[in-house]
Amino acid sequence: MRKWILVILTGGMLVCCNRKENADFDPGAVDPNHLHRTMKKITDIIVHDIFSPPVASRIYAYSSIAAYEAAIPGNPQFISLAGQLNGLEALPQPDSSKKYCFELSSVHAMSIVGKALIFSEADMSSFHEQTLTGFKNSGMPEDMYNNSLAYGEAVAKHILDWSGKDNYKQTRTFEKYTVMLNDPSKWRPTPPAYMEGIEPSWTKIRPFVLDSSTQFIPTPPTPFSTDPKSKFYQEAMEVYDAVNSANSEYEAIANFWDCNPFKMNVRGHVMFATKKISPGGHWINITRISCTSAGKDFFETAEAYATVSLALADGFISCWDEKYRSKLVRPETYINQFIDENWLPLLQTPPFPEHTSGHSVISGAASVVLTKLLGENFNFVDSTELEFGLPPRSFTSFKHASDEAAISRLYGGIHYRPAIDEGVKQGTSVGEWVIANIRTRRESTLTMK
Repeated sequence: MRKWILVILTGGMLVCCNRKENADFDPGAVDPNHLHRTMKKITDIIVHDIFSPPVASRIYAYSSIAAYEAAIPGNPQFISLAGQLNGLEALPQPDSSKKYCFELSSVHAMSIVGKALIFSEADMSSFHEQTLTGFKNSGMPEDMYNNSLAYGEAVAKHILDWSGKDNYKQTRTFEKYTVMLNDPSKWRPTPPAYMEGIEPSWTKIRPFVLDSSTQFIPTPPTPFSTDPKSKFYQEAMEVYDAVNSANSEYEAIANFWDCNPFKMNVRGHVMFATKKISPGGHWINITRISCTSAGKDFFETAEAYATVSLALADGFISCWDEKYRSKLVRPETYINQFIDENWLPLLQTPPFPEHTSGHSVISGAASVVLTKLLGENFNFVDSTELEFGLPPRSFTSFKHASDEAAISRLYGGIHYRPAIDEGVKQGTSVGEWVIANIRTRRESTLTMK
């Protein structure tokens, strides 16, 4: 029989597991709090460094996959994503003659990858050193500690080498979006900062599970028209009226799902940014809240972060492919030019084209995966925005939350209805593709309900 020695520190922090040879594995004995804390630190730095939503999703994906791959040798029920994700080859394996603490390997791998992909490296290093000190002072044998770190580093290096081939670095030098001032149907920068189009070449990033960025092309937007009798004009009027007649509940919904890391504030001649969580970061935090509420163990938690982050990352790739194909003008620009020059949306318009709605796409994708993981009628209280001054909201399912996130874009005045509806369909397709085409368990396709 395998004997487990659990060392608990202040606050119920599990820091050590000692596995003897030929013992039975008990995944319930491993506490996932280290993963949650490390992921939260990555999110905090993403907010601080003001990464765009697509880039943030890339950081989440590689960090989460590293954590998952470094954890699963500790539980034979789980299988590697190597050979299932585009370009991911077989990962290094632990030495069967050595002892490991795989939750330490997992957290270490997540931290190394996260640190490599953000700007505030010193902040990440300081946080991680405190985590490592907890493990080291727990009474863990020195050889186990060193073996675990070495294995986590090997996995992290493999993931970072893989990430270096996804075309991200190359896209940093690609051409910027060209504003078409003579075409009123095309997107142009919006006030107050008039920022250039964000990530116009994101369609060139290698997808994780999708065959290509064009796999789920949505229905095109309604044909542009300035005729008051046209469908497009009426769609703009719907946005106009939604903001003008918004009640307190609609405003609360819009603000709760704003998730705009680009929000710029103007005070006289001074302009400054209000830092907020990204849409992907919001759903990563919903993953934390839900896994904690459901009592999911370390390995199930690593699985959840990995699979949700895959849906988010591929959702952004799919969405951005359409955004810079249609290049449709935003409601704010259209309404100011053709309906009411003094009108303002409730939310600040993000700096990229209209169709489809990014939050609708990634919320749909994440909700499909989380529903597969935790069930259709999973009740949860989302406190993600509490630290940004907004009260929690309660949901009866992940689809409920996803639908609210989608319609929030109409209430906020930043998307026409087709961008929302087609975005939900697009995101749902991405999420369904992810759960249909990856396996994390030996006995079946993705499921941990």
